[in-house]
Amino acid sequence: MFKRPQKPDPAPAPANHAKPDLLLRRLEWTVIRRLDGLLHGNYRTLFRGFGMDLAGLREYQSTDDVRHIDWNVTARLQVPHVRQYNEDREVTAWFLLDLSPSVDFGSQERKKRHILIESVAVLARILTRHGNRVGAMFYGGNVDNVIPASGGRDHVLHIMSSLEARPELPNAQPTNLRELLEAAHHVIKRRALVFVISDFISAPGWDRPLHHLARKHEVLALRLFDPLEQTLPDLGLFLMQDAETGEQLYVDTHDKGFRKRFMAAAEQREHDIRAAFAESGVDTLELSTDDDLADAMYRFADLRKKRSQLTGGGVPQKPGLQEKHA
Repeated sequence: MFKRPQKPDPAPAPANHAKPDLLLRRLEWTVIRRLDGLLHGNYRTLFRGFGMDLAGLREYQSTDDVRHIDWNVTARLQVPHVRQYNEDREVTAWFLLDLSPSVDFGSQERKKRHILIESVAVLARILTRHGNRVGAMFYGGNVDNVIPASGGRDHVLHIMSSLEARPELPNAQPTNLRELLEAAHHVIKRRALVFVISDFISAPGWDRPLHHLARKHEVLALRLFDPLEQTLPDLGLFLMQDAETGEQLYVDTHDKGFRKRFMAAAEQREHDIRAAFAESGVDTLELSTDDDLADAMYRFADLRKKRSQLTGGGVPQKPGLQEKHA
């Protein structure tokens, strides 16, 4: 993804507890409080189907969720069987965080990184307030930081402080999300709620490890994007920079043919990403740099609730729910 070259940001201030604490207090007041009201305290509406341990198998019934079908057993016995689960009182959630250079893009005041930090803070705090544990894995060209799962507000602040302390990468090798997803498969041993937060601008090949991860865990994808990544306005001669490698080139955005090719490439990328989510059965929340976080999460929770009601009633559903942007 290309972006305008910007003046180098000043060196990051030393990590401290005050800034993350102020941000979390603001989010607790402006976002989490609103979500509590909208969800009427039922945070499981947002995190449907997590914290489950396999209890056994039984034959499929018409009211069962088709995503619980065990295809290996079904193929062996030639009769559809579904997995049954015991719900855990305590849940462990993991945040797989893509902090590659393209996440530092934003055409307006807010960058995708800001949305990433705020969404982690909100989701982690909602979970830890109910006695659950959260952990995080950071990816910036490689998996360079793993924060073990723990509970409490101080632990959420620790994750936020670690995110705030990370400097932006001016350039790097092209992102390969496959490395992050495969590392998570080895690190996360027990069934967990897994959030993959990324713009999914990556080398191909991440769809298969995502599918493998979703077979073991409840996986939710939070896809970050900026409106300028979908459409290219007529700005005349324009210096663009590859957010991953730092490569620069001049383009003539007045050229209708160039803008058409840009749109075609963006549409193909959209198709490939959404196909990967659907194939893996991963529900997806798309977050724009100009989104209201509370509204987006509530819309997503509402869609998940309605889909769960439909599948519970035996209505066939396509795998993977996506809260699409306009």
